[in-house]
Amino acid sequence: MAKRRFAHKPPDGLCAHWGGDDGIDPRLTPHRPQGKVNNRKALQLCRQIERILAGVLEGDLLRDLCVQAVTPAPDSSRLLATFTFHGPEKIATPDILDALHNAQAKLRAEVALGIHRRKTPELVFRVLRA
Repeated sequence: MAKRRFAHKPPDGLCAHWGGDDGIDPRLTPHRPQGKVNNRKALQLCRQIERILAGVLEGDLLRDLCVQAVTPAPDSSRLLATFTFHGPEKIATPDILDALHNAQAKLRAEVALGIHRRKTPELVFRVLRA
C-alpha cells in the first residue's frame, strides 16, 4: 500500500501566531484593495475626453488653456471641463468663456470622433486662473 502524502503534521514552531490568511496561496490573495467604483465607465469617459480636449485647443486664447479635469455633471450625459488659464492677466475670464463657447461645436465634434458612443455628451466649461 502507498504511503499517505499528509501522514505527518507540520512542525509546531513555524509561526508564532495563527492568522486568518494562514494556509492561503499568496498568488490568490489580492495585492491591493479591490474597492468597487460605481461610475467606472463615466470616469473612463472623462479621462478620454480630457486627453482629446488637451490636443484640440487652438487659437489665440485657447492655446493658453490647460485641461485640469473633466467630471460628470450630474452624469455622463453632461460633462464639466475645468481649464486653467496661463495667459496674460489683462484677459478677462468671460472673454475666455466666450472663446470656449464659440469653439464648442468644434470641440464637441472632436470628442465625438474620439469616443465610441451613440450620443456625444454635452460640454460645460469652467475656467480657473493660474
